[in-house]
Amino acid sequence: MSEPFKATSEGLLLSVRLTPKAAKDALEGVEELADGRAVIKARVRAVPEKGAANKALENLVAKALGIPKSSVSLATGGTSRVKVLLLAGDADELTKKLQSVV
Repeated sequence: MSEPFKATSEGLLLSVRLTPKAAKDALEGVEELADGRAVIKARVRAVPEKGAANKALENLVAKALGIPKSSVSLATGGTSRVKVLLLAGDADELTKKLQSVV
């Protein structure tokens, strides 16, 4: 299985499969999609309206990694279940934090 993240000059690009309207906010490990891409499974209680679920996902990832909310932004997939987040910062440090969480 490939990794759900990729280092860039700005930090990390993190692939996530989001389930909105869940019972809890949580990151639930890594899964492989049918096309072979690895993603982190995430659940948020927010509904997918007016960007609420995307904002909740950004906040969840920032809290889980212990990084500022401003360091996490949606790169692609605004209306898709599979999204790519940009985690700004040192890629090596972010990779270590991510591997300890999922």
